[in-house]
Amino acid sequence: MKIDGSQKQLVSTGNGRTTCAYFLPGDEKIIYSSTHLTDQECPPPPDRAKGYVWQLYDSFDIFSANADGSEVAQLTFSEKYDAEATVSPKEDKIIFTSTRDGDPELYVMDIDGSNQRRLTFEKGYDGGAFFSQDGSKIVFRASRPKTEAELADYEELATKGLFRPSVLEIYVMNSDGSDKQQITNFGKASFAPFFHPDGKRIIFSSNVNRRMDETLICI
Repeated sequence: MKIDGSQKQLVSTGNGRTTCAYFLPGDEKIIYSSTHLTDQECPPPPDRAKGYVWQLYDSFDIFSANADGSEVAQLTFSEKYDAEATVSPKEDKIIFTSTRDGDPELYVMDIDGSNQRRLTFEKGYDGGAFFSQDGSKIVFRASRPKTEAELADYEELATKGLFRPSVLEIYVMNSDGSDKQQITNFGKASFAPFFHPDGKRIIFSSNVNRRMDETLICI
């Protein structure tokens, strides 16, 4: 759609559940995640019996297409959750989250889906990643369960493809996965980080301010 909300146009298949769409540089192609290969219907919503949780559906794969939705091409084939994909401004790499190795980790692949490689290896969810403008850095959100109670809760939910996003911190690393650094330590839900074009600042949302559900913060 246009910036004013007019001229809305369907650019995914219209089947299944679709999320995490992103323009490639030049705005002529897009990527997105979808479950349409598994079922025309949306998968059921997550079971909230244990509180607010996210469902990491195994049926999500990542696809590319022209900006008008034509020429859909499948980029991931892991039979596990593959989503949350974004593109380097250099248009050479895609970073995404996958549960293919049993834990939600960050992976990188070439723009055509080849050379898929894992970047994170710690217990906990890693996701919502973005490249810096020069493609040299990655910022992302992550959970790191540490106590026995946190680990037990994490593992129990993981067996059902669920994740509780109540504690997320912001991390940065080099684009090859080296030099990982935690840059927030709020013990709250901090997410949606994005680099300023100068590469020196990051804007993100957090509920660390208890007077509001979400607060935009710049560091």
